Order: sequence, then C-alpha cells, then structure tokens
Amino acid sequence: MSWTLPSRPSRRTLLAGAAGAAGAALLTGCSGDLPTEATLTIPLERRMRETAVRDSTRLLERYDATAAAHPALAARLAPLRAAVAAHAAALSPTRSAPPSPSPSPSGGAGAAAPAASGEPVPPKPDEALTALADAERSLSESRTIDLAGAPGELARLLASVAACGAVHAYLLTSTPGATS
Repeated sequence: MSWTLPSRPSRRTLLAGAAGAAGAALLTGCSGDLPTEATLTIPLERRMRETAVRDSTRLLERYDATAAAHPALAARLAPLRAAVAAHAAALSPTRSAPPSPSPSPSGGAGAAAPAASGEPVPPKPDEALTALADAERSLSESRTIDLAGAPGELARLLASVAACGAVHAYLLTSTPGATS
C-alpha cells in the first residue's frame, strides 16, 4: 500500500495553526492598532541621526588628531572643524551643544599621532590634509547615499551637510590664497 500526501490540510493541522496564531497574538500583546507612518518613521530617523552624529564625531576626532600632529595647520582647520561640530549638533536627535575641541597633546610637527579611527595621521602636512579631505569626501558620499531612505526634513539636512563636506574636501586640497 502506497502512502500519498492529502490534497488539503487536515482538521488537526488547521486547528493547530489557528491555536499557534492566537498564541502568538497573545504573546506579542497585540493592541489592534495598526502602525502609522509616523510610528514607523521615528525610529528610522533616530537611528539615521545617531549614525550621522557618530560619523561626524569620528570626523571631529580626525580633525583634532591632524591639528595635534601638525600645529601649523590648526588655524586652517579650525573653521572647518567648527562647521563639522555644528553639523553634529544639528543632526543630534537631542540637539545638544557641539563637541568642543579635544585638548591637543604635546607633539611636534611631523609626529604621526593616531586618529581616533586608528589610522595614523600622515607625517607630512600635505598628506595629512589629503587624508582629511578623503575622510570628508567619503562621509559626504555616504550621506548622499543615505538621502534615499531618509525622511523629508532629515534628507534636506543630510543633503546640506553632504554638500558642505564636499566643499571641505575641496578647501582642504586647494592651495590657500591661490586664484584659479
């Protein structure tokens, strides 16, 4: 005698499935309310903001490490660093004050101080500026990609911050005082 699969589920299978679904609903505390767009957007926006602040904080640490390794660049980097700190404050879900500069350790020019990311600051000032410009450019590109999934107001803010980062990359690699 050969055994064949039934063409439809048995009553026992249907009852077990219904009992399982009812148990799952009870365990999850189903309130009957459907999630609204606002309740789905808030957690996503908060996560995106927290990531953006973390990325800006890492960039601030790179600025600090570069200024500490090359004190002659500190004045040139100060306004760019201040803008990155303002970006971190604007992106923060809690809107806190911008991070203040870290106290610079004593280190002469040419010292290869490690940035917070673990990457050492290049020993030559031009190379250090190029590395910082690369970090700005990379973060700008990442934020541009993030625009696609960001809610309206955050998308506009990310677009502005990404554009500013692209300008920073240009300013870091251009020759100060040169005209084109």
